[in-house]
Amino acid sequence: MKRKLTRFDLQKMKESGQKVVWITAYDYPTAQFAEQAGMDMILVGDSLGMCIYGYEGTVPVTMDQCIVHSEAVRRAAPNTFVIGDMPFLSYQVSVEAAVRHAGRFFKEASVDAIKLEGGRRVCPQIRAIADGGMLVMGHIGLTPQSSGQQGGFKAQGRTADAALELIGDARAIQDAGAFALLVEAVPPEVCRIIRDDLTIPVYSIGAGPEADGQLMISSDLLGVFQAFTPKFVKRYADVAGVVVEAFRAYVVDVREQRFPAEEHTYTMVEGELPKLTEALRG
Repeated sequence: MKRKLTRFDLQKMKESGQKVVWITAYDYPTAQFAEQAGMDMILVGDSLGMCIYGYEGTVPVTMDQCIVHSEAVRRAAPNTFVIGDMPFLSYQVSVEAAVRHAGRFFKEASVDAIKLEGGRRVCPQIRAIADGGMLVMGHIGLTPQSSGQQGGFKAQGRTADAALELIGDARAIQDAGAFALLVEAVPPEVCRIIRDDLTIPVYSIGAGPEADGQLMISSDLLGVFQAFTPKFVKRYADVAGVVVEAFRAYVVDVREQRFPAEEHTYTMVEGELPKLTEALRG
């Protein structure tokens, strides 16, 4: 049986140079497949807003939605390290709200950690959640919940000044008590500096190959999400194409009366049809 990793395992993997592999999952089947495939971690990302609900971004996602999906993922992957993603306004309003909402993930969905976006400005929340006995992962670079401030879904840290800001944020997040950091859509050189500068694991989503591990959105990896494809995505399958073709074949079979065929139907118990016919006549 697969053994669930702990924060200490993840730390040792950084120190030994062993890459951590993780994806997002929002439902029972996907999480089950991820555990069977040997994923180290699963993030129940607020990207479910776009990938599941069809929102234009992550801002509309609610705590209740995140909890429900996290519960499903936990049931499907009991032996995988699961991270719940704190949605917009679940932690920005106050430190007290951040601790309370983080606690919901642990109490109601049995996650192993939570993740929240932002740099130095969310360090008080990180410290308070960590002081409450909960594992916190930071997230800097492209932070979708505040993409409006960043001018859209654009790469970050591409100038020296911007990179220095990110490095400062990374140091502050570690000092606040985060056990790990996710860096999104940042040049590889900047991610490497952050990785070498911090003692905690530093993971990449679109931040190059030299991080301590890689995260991908499962809907991107599988070719399910069709609205847009970020530059950093490698598509490993075309599930959307397979599904659409299967649906088309089903439409044709029904319209041309090839489905259902005899092998797809049930038979009455022998001798019961005449009884039914007689009963209807009477």
